[in-house]
Amino acid sequence: LCTFLFPISSFPITPLNITTFTMGRSTTTLLFCQLLGTAHSFNLGTIFKPPTFQAGAGKSNNLANEEAVLLQQISGTANGKNADIETQARVLSLVRKLETSAQPSPSLLSDPKEAKILDGDWFLQYTAPSDIENVDADEKWTATADEAKITTSKAGLQGAVSGGGIPVDASNNVAKQTFDLESQRVTNEIKTGLGLVIVGGPFRQSPNVPLRAVVGFDTAKVGPLDISFLFDIRAKIKGSYDSGWVETTYVSDSVRIGRGNKGSMFILTRDRDAVN
Repeated sequence: LCTFLFPISSFPITPLNITTFTMGRSTTTLLFCQLLGTAHSFNLGTIFKPPTFQAGAGKSNNLANEEAVLLQQISGTANGKNADIETQARVLSLVRKLETSAQPSPSLLSDPKEAKILDGDWFLQYTAPSDIENVDADEKWTATADEAKITTSKAGLQGAVSGGGIPVDASNNVAKQTFDLESQRVTNEIKTGLGLVIVGGPFRQSPNVPLRAVVGFDTAKVGPLDISFLFDIRAKIKGSYDSGWVETTYVSDSVRIGRGNKGSMFILTRDRDAVN
């Protein structure tokens, strides 16, 4: 009974603040458990662990409202390029609320049924650093482990994308990212003044972080020019095609949030026109 009641009592009433677990909000439940003489049997580390979100299981009205507020906040920022420090801070705060309110299941990349929510096209609507220097945040996202031969030096991208070290301005055009689960490949496409830029490669689940997809880029095209050989050269030097990784920190049927190895945060939507 206590286990059932706890998740309910641990969420604030207001829909725009549904993420953080604190001792104050759990007081009623803990007192109830103590009265039953069972509080000593609970593992507090387990009790205060945020709930995981079963991909494809639908989302609550609160989460839908949070998504709507987030998309409204990033509208008009040219994929984050024109977002000032205050806007970036507000966006990061909204992102953290979603990430901690509905963490994806650890089996998102390993369970074919759960992974279906990732399959297909996503459109990049916002890119900015995962944290802001000299700006305090209540709860910052941090990578929990490194991957061999993949750099984690911060790129500081804002309104731009980078595929395997190839940076492209995405402030004027919406980049498309496609997850092909059948072939286990991810492809990034964006139209530029030089033509359609395509960067892609196979991905695999990280052995260190379940929600992290490690990508080994092997394809790069700029208009009619195929420059994939650059990845071949780099792979020979590094001894690996592994080029980067991205962690899916939140996903629903309409919005996906990711964190990359270069210190960037990405917001993507299923609907290309979801953001102005």
